[in-house]
Amino acid sequence: METNFDAIKLAVEGATGGKNTVLFDDLGNPSIMVRIPKFKISDVITGGSNSVHPAFIVNGVEIDEIFISKYQNFIKDGRAYSLPMQDPQAYVDFDTARKACESKGKGWHLMTNAEWAAIALWCKKNGYFPRGNNSYGKDSAYPHEHGVETYNYNGQTGRVGTGSGPTTWAHDGTNSGIYDLNGNVWEWCGGLRLVDGEIQVIADNNAADGADMSPSSTLWKAISKTGALVAPGSANTLKLDYTTAPGTTGAKGVAKLVTTLSNKQTVEDPYSAGEFENMTADSSITVPEIMKALALYPCGDKANHGDYLYMRNIGERLPFRGGSFDSTSTAGVFALDLNDPRANSSLDIGFRSAFIEIQ
Repeated sequence: METNFDAIKLAVEGATGGKNTVLFDDLGNPSIMVRIPKFKISDVITGGSNSVHPAFIVNGVEIDEIFISKYQNFIKDGRAYSLPMQDPQAYVDFDTARKACESKGKGWHLMTNAEWAAIALWCKKNGYFPRGNNSYGKDSAYPHEHGVETYNYNGQTGRVGTGSGPTTWAHDGTNSGIYDLNGNVWEWCGGLRLVDGEIQVIADNNAADGADMSPSSTLWKAISKTGALVAPGSANTLKLDYTTAPGTTGAKGVAKLVTTLSNKQTVEDPYSAGEFENMTADSSITVPEIMKALALYPCGDKANHGDYLYMRNIGERLPFRGGSFDSTSTAGVFALDLNDPRANSSLDIGFRSAFIEIQ
C-alpha cells in the first residue's frame, strides 16, 4: 500500500460532512472509519440513566469519540484494514482477529462488545435497523437488495464485497454509515465471554486498550444481579440458562437470565437459540442497566426485528455478532452468538477493527 493518502482523507471527510475519516496505522496504511461521538445511556435507552455509555469510558477516563471500521476487515501482512469492495476476512479465530487489529499500533483494537452494543442501541433508538447480506447475497426481506459476490458457496452467493450493498445496509441508512452489521460474516467482539454460563466482561471499554483477554486473565469480571462487577464465581452472578433440559442434541429455545443454573448442559452439541427480544429473566432478578447497555438483555420497546441469541453454557464461549450470509431473518445488529470457543474458525466468521485516542 502507498503511504500518501492525504487527498483521499480530505475527500472522505468532505463527502460525509466529517462523519467518516481515514485513519492510518503505524506503517501509514489507511482504513476508512466512522466517527461515533460520545453519548449517554439515556440517549439510547428510554428511561436509562444519564451515565455515559460504557463504550466511551476507557480505564476510568471518558473519551469523546470512538472510530469504527466502516467496512468489515480483511487482513494484509498480518494487519486488519477497512476498505470498500474487499472480500471480508474469514477463517479467522478470536485471537488472530485481535492480533491483526492490535498490530496496527496504539489505539487500534478488535471492536468490542461495548462498542457494538452502543451502535445497536443507537439504531434501535433512532428507529432504523440496517439490512444486509443475510440470504446468499441479498437481504431475506428485501431480495432486490444485493451486494457484489466475492465468495461463492455451493453455487450460491456467499460473502459479498465490503460496502457493496445499498445504503440500507449501513447502520444509519446513509453513505456515511457503518456497513454490513447485518449478515455477510459474523464478527468477533472483544470484552465479553461466557464461562459455564456465567456472563463475564472486561470493565467499561477497557478491552479497547490492550487488556488481557486470555482465558486466565484476572481482568474478566462477572456481573452481580445488582449490576456490580465482581470476581467470577461470586454469589448471585448473572448467567444464561436453558428454559428446559438441553438434552444431548439440537437447538432449544431462547436463553433465560438466572443466577443459578438449572439446566446446565454436559455435552457439546445442544445449544440455545431464539429471538433476543423474547429473552426473559428469573423472577428474582431486576435486570441491571449494564446488561441492557451492553445489549445482553432487551431494553423494552419490542421492535420485532427477530435477531437471534445463541448460547452454550458449558466451557468458555466468546462472542460474535451480526449474523452471516445464510442467517436470514435471525441476523441483525442485536444478533449474538455465544456458542463457540475462541479457536473457532469458519467461512462466515470475520471481524472489524476500531480505534480510540489513547493519552
